[in-house]
Amino acid sequence: MNRSTAQAEAQPHPHHRDRPAWTGTGAVTSPDLGRATAGARILLEALGVDLDNESLARTPERMAASLAELMSPRPFQMTTFANDGGYDELILARSIPLRSLCEHHMLPFVGVAHIGYLPGARILGLSKLARVLEHFASRPQVQERLTTQVAGWLSAQLSPVGVGVVVEAEHLCMTLRGVQVPGTTTITSSLLGTLRDDPRSRSEFLALTRPVA
Repeated sequence: MNRSTAQAEAQPHPHHRDRPAWTGTGAVTSPDLGRATAGARILLEALGVDLDNESLARTPERMAASLAELMSPRPFQMTTFANDGGYDELILARSIPLRSLCEHHMLPFVGVAHIGYLPGARILGLSKLARVLEHFASRPQVQERLTTQVAGWLSAQLSPVGVGVVVEAEHLCMTLRGVQVPGTTTITSSLLGTLRDDPRSRSEFLALTRPVA
């Protein structure tokens, strides 16, 4: 830990002194749909929504179920195979569709992710790159954390030579409210191992994530 980090932790911002540090994964494992529906009803009624209207009568139930779906990751098992051929070039899945839920406003953010790695002794079933992304996206999230979680998980589970993750997303909390700038995308990246340390490997990965002209 460097000195500035230690000092920052020793002297927290006055507005944050009583706020515990975020230490969990954000995943929702056992949603209580009954309570969530009741809470959605209270929220909508407080906002002035007429729930006696026939088309809105079941909206609290649907709202609770939709949010629970967006915040509940599906379990999966990672499938790896021996790298028998000694493949040592990039493996990259480009433009994997992404949807997640902004934990600050509970509004979706949507976009794509480019995920790649330089294999070591094991290679990953290609569909699992999309499944790992889905797993960490299916919870209240911020894009920066999502990006590093995917990269960190692949690095820990696969022990590759390098890992690269680039996420491009449009946040509805930014485009539909507040500053209201439709079409704006946010780009985050996490590069580990050789893809971070070796300039040529880094450049190759980032070039491959750019749109094809």
